[in-house]
Amino acid sequence: TASSLCPQGGTVIGSARCQDFRTREGRLRAARNLAKRGITNLCVIGGDGSLTGADTFRAEWGGLLAELLKTGGITAEEAQRSSHLNIVGMVGSIDNDFCGTDMTIGTDSALHRIMEIVDAITTTAQSHQRTFVLEVMGRHCGYLALITALACGADWVFIPESPPEDDWEEHLCRRLAE
Repeated sequence: TASSLCPQGGTVIGSARCQDFRTREGRLRAARNLAKRGITNLCVIGGDGSLTGADTFRAEWGGLLAELLKTGGITAEEAQRSSHLNIVGMVGSIDNDFCGTDMTIGTDSALHRIMEIVDAITTTAQSHQRTFVLEVMGRHCGYLALITALACGADWVFIPESPPEDDWEEHLCRRLAE
């Protein structure tokens, strides 16, 4: 049910762009399916791969319909009814690395999850007087790591935008010994 999926986060539904859609044949099949059903409006929520795929699909749309019409994949009426494809793209990425948005879909829930983990680890770290290292996702974007570090008062943070200096290990060990 939807209520049991909501707290699990976005990737649980496995909605990454399928391999077939990366090929023209796959996009041709998708165009046929849409034209047959009279679907001319799409809302694509995703990251770079999904939005790039949607843009490619949009650019090829006229050619895909023409090819389907020529090969008998769709009727002239279906081609006419589907002559224009409207696509709305919404950035769904935990990286929060898209210009023009305050926060991308998925970022807030990812930060919430991370802070839950930090809270759980902090109690253990304090009771055992230990240091913990936490790695968060974000591919080439350090937004999640940086905001998490600020929110929890981390002693150290590594982000791809500012790689550590060569002697970071020695500096970190000295800092932790203080």
